[in-house]
Amino acid sequence: MEDCCKIKKTPRDEELVNNLEKRINRISGQLNGVTKMIKENRYCHDVLIQIAAIESALKEVGFILLKDHMTSCVVDDIKNNDLSSLEEAIELSKKLI
Repeated sequence: MEDCCKIKKTPRDEELVNNLEKRINRISGQLNGVTKMIKENRYCHDVLIQIAAIESALKEVGFILLKDHMTSCVVDDIKNNDLSSLEEAIELSKKLI
């Protein structure tokens, strides 16, 4: 995966970065909570509900990042007659569904 280390041309808005960081920290806390629930032998239903909440929160982070990507990188590339990032965004959206 050579594309894993590209640097975004357009800097992310500080408010967006803070929002994403808070969400990711919350998700991290939820994951730690699930680990604790499993160690405590908590009821499967309760653990699975927490896992579903984590998955939903991760998807939301993904959609926020995809929106940022489309409104910055993709728009900039289209303005420069480069449609490759549009195709990339379409493929990325499939992964989030």
